[in-house]
Amino acid sequence: MKKKIIILLFLLTFPSIFYVLLSTGKVAHFINLPYFGEKIAGKTRKDTIYHSVPAFEFVNEDGKKISDKTLDGKIYVANYFSTTDNSIVSKKIIAELLRVQEKDSAWASNILQLVSFSYNPETDSVGALKAYSNMVHADNKMWNFVTGDKNKLMDLAKNGFLLNILKGTKIATDTIHTEQLVLIDKQKHIRGIYDGGNIKEINNLLDDIKMLIAADYINENKKKHENE
Repeated sequence: MKKKIIILLFLLTFPSIFYVLLSTGKVAHFINLPYFGEKIAGKTRKDTIYHSVPAFEFVNEDGKKISDKTLDGKIYVANYFSTTDNSIVSKKIIAELLRVQEKDSAWASNILQLVSFSYNPETDSVGALKAYSNMVHADNKMWNFVTGDKNKLMDLAKNGFLLNILKGTKIATDTIHTEQLVLIDKQKHIRGIYDGGNIKEINNLLDDIKMLIAADYINENKKKHENE
């Protein structure tokens, strides 16, 4: 972990040096986070087709439509929750998400988004989401709480975000393993799944977010360099 952080600080502090090293392939393994889900292998890594989060559309705490298009060009963290869940685990996860929100507020709203999907839309109305958002002091510029059709929410959780489905819970139908947070890159690929109630895993999440940002920065500059 210490080595990873030192490398990260080096990459973010010296982007021009990072570019030279990346172009020679010497530090690529430090920023290549894993891809989750099934993949179709190509002749080269660039040809490989990775699992992508499919299209979706729901409404947020302000009654506005939130879709996959809303998140185009963004890195985002997704999780499932309910406004009626007052468990200790749920409170820990919200506290950790607040830490993610506040960690780098100078850039987060432009690059990073948090999206909390309801697994209990029968009670999580737009009004309930708004009250919950205000209660936890969420920054609505970067953190959306969304609700909608339950079947679509469940399908997105299972087949989109690859989250575990739990059976036999207090809720009548299947629900979601709510402890998990999912990191999605700008290309809509899943790059990490974390235990939202575990401080060490949230630290890893923060590191991985910065790794994705650094990698995007370098890739953009590499494209510019190739076009010159």
